[in-house]
Formats: sequence, C-alpha cells, structure tokens
Amino acid sequence: MRVSNRARWALLIVAAAALVFAAAAAARTQTAAKGPIVIGWVHDDSTGPMGPFDLPALGAAQFEIKKINAKGVMGRKIKLIQCVVHQPNLAASTSCADKLIGEGAKIMFTTCDVDLAAPVVQASINKGLLTVAPCIGTDQMGPKRFGKKGKLAFSFGNVAQDEGSAMAQLAWQHGWRTADLAKDNAIVYFKAVVSAFKARFLQLGGKINYETTYTDHTYGGNDVGNAVTGINSHKKPAVIVTSTAGAFGSLGSFITGLRTAGNKTPILNSWAGDGTYWVHGLNPQVTNYWFVTYANCFGDDPNARINALAKDVQAGTGGFVTGPAAIDGVVTAIKRAHGSLVGSKLAAVMQKFHNVKTLSGKVSFSKKLHSVFGRQYRVIEINNNIPIEKGLIRAKKVPNSPDS
Repeated sequence: MRVSNRARWALLIVAAAALVFAAAAAARTQTAAKGPIVIGWVHDDSTGPMGPFDLPALGAAQFEIKKINAKGVMGRKIKLIQCVVHQPNLAASTSCADKLIGEGAKIMFTTCDVDLAAPVVQASINKGLLTVAPCIGTDQMGPKRFGKKGKLAFSFGNVAQDEGSAMAQLAWQHGWRTADLAKDNAIVYFKAVVSAFKARFLQLGGKINYETTYTDHTYGGNDVGNAVTGINSHKKPAVIVTSTAGAFGSLGSFITGLRTAGNKTPILNSWAGDGTYWVHGLNPQVTNYWFVTYANCFGDDPNARINALAKDVQAGTGGFVTGPAAIDGVVTAIKRAHGSLVGSKLAAVMQKFHNVKTLSGKVSFSKKLHSVFGRQYRVIEINNNIPIEKGLIRAKKVPNSPDS
C-alpha cells in the first residue's frame, strides 16, 4: 500500500508530538521525584495526656530525619509538617489532619492512643495515605477497627497482647505466683494489657486473687480510691498489676493509696507507667514499682545510641525510640516500593515487614497485626524514686484475650 506525502508528514507530526509529551511527562516525574517526601504529624501538646509520649517520639524522629536527610532517600529529602492538638479534642484532630493533607502531606503520623488518633486516621486513610502511629499499643490500629481502608494504618508501638504477655513472664520469673489486677478503663490499651497479662499468667499456672477497675482523672474518673480500698481489704498477692500512665492522673494516687495503707506488694505496670516525671511530690516515695518499656531513657540502656538520643531529646519515657523507628520503617517501605508514596503500595510492603531493623529493635507486622510484636523489652524497677534497669524480657507466647 502506498502512503502519500501528506500522510507521511502527518505521521511524523504525531510522532514528534508524542515525543514532546513523553519528554514533558518525564520532566514532571523527575521533578516530583526530586521533591520532598512530606510527612504530616498530628500530636498532643506538652500539657495534654499524650504529651509525655508524643513529644519525645517527635523530638527523636526529628533527629532521625536530620540524619537521613544528610544522605537522602532515593534522591529526596524528608519534610516534616506538624499540627498540635490539646487532647482529647476529636474535632480539632480532624481539622489538623485536613490542614496537613491540604499542605501536601503524603504520609500521616498521629498520636499514641487509638481512640484519640481515630479522627486523624480516618481522614488520612480516606485520602489513601499511609497512616502511622509511633506508639499506639493495640491491634486496633489497622483493619480491625478501620475496616478495609485500615490496611493503610500501622503502629510502631508494641501490641498490648505482646506487652501483657511479657509482663506475665516477668512476674513468673520473679516467683510471683498470685496477682491482683486493677484495670484502668480510660483507654483500650490500658485494658488490653491487663487482660493479656491475665490470660498469659493463667497459662503459666498463676492465680488471680482479686480484680478491680477504675478510671483516670483525665477521663472523669474519681474511683481510684475505691480500687485501692478493694485491693487493700483482701489477702495480699505476690504482685499487683495495672496499666496506666502518670500523665493521666491516677497512677500516683493508686500507688500512694496502697503504700500509705502499709501495702508493700510489688506493683507491675506496662510502658504506660514509664518515666519518673510523675513521681515528684508523692509521699512516700515510689518503691518496689516495676514496668516494661521500649528503651531505657535514664542513661544506661545497653544501646549507646539510645543513651545519646535520650539525652538529646531529654526523653521522659523509653517510648521516644518509636519516633525514629517509625521514620526508619517508612523509609524502608519507600525504598522497597521503589520510591512510591502511594499509600496502598507502601502498606503492602510494610505488612510484610519481618525483623526490619530500627533503633527500637527488630520490627515485624502481619496481615492480622499492624502493631509490633516480638520486640525485646527493658525491665525497670523504681526504688525511692530512682529507676534501675533489671534486665530484658521478650514475650514467648501471645495469648488471645479480650479488650484488644
């Protein structure tokens, strides 16, 4: 078939136009690839209940970002944009998320409690963004709570079932064969830790003598005294177990109530009870009080890098390492996704994490659990308000339990 000169010219023009469009598209792609990786972070302020957890994680993350940006991430820099909410304020949390998304955030970080984080998570996953919490401690940060879109949600915090199981093993190793349980109803994480402790402690052969509940002052509770009275009125166990935070208002009252009544039984808490920021002014001083945590923030962690960073950020709890861990994890996901920032692609990669190295230790996720399991915990004891590391513990078995 013969082609006319006019047809040949038409074909050449079309081909040339295609090359121009392709070049333009390539230029736009190259420009985008060299642009920053924008991470939005909604966090509590210094006076809010999540401040002692959010702010050290944020501060440590900023150090990690500076370190990463010295080399870049596949030719790009990380840009962190922030919005502050005084928790609990769910409406303000939604507004913050919308603001950061409007400013170009492609990955969203949020506060360390799943209930308080929910508005940010929902706004972010609705836009298809990978959504990360440094230290939410329940299996609800994922599809379990947020449905199909929850595949985009992850936490670099320890899942509560793992933490409670590790606490039970710690109790068993110390020869504590009986326990009283005091469950703080304020947030899901608190309840889930105690439930997991109970499940694993019973598996090991332990006995629960007495169970009670209370609610933190921050959440309108005024029944801590009733819980303390109930515990003190029964035969003393080998250990008293709770999960609550000093920043929430009830931990000091709980311990003081027990000790002023002459109850010297060891008290075992989760990472929520980390730090010494809450012990000042308590009478008597805090003694025979134990907790498990991500890292030792008091200067004598086995990892020298953790000690240096804790000093730099003036960390109040060991959870500060979850900030760098979350940044490390996101960077790993971006590299494994060949530089993509598409939420679904990053989430698919992150769900397959198995022993990924971070400052907080090796991180693993699964289709079922989008919060970390299998991490090694530091064991800290406080005597006369002075914290001392007592070793390491890792959960050997994670039981099924309610309140997760």
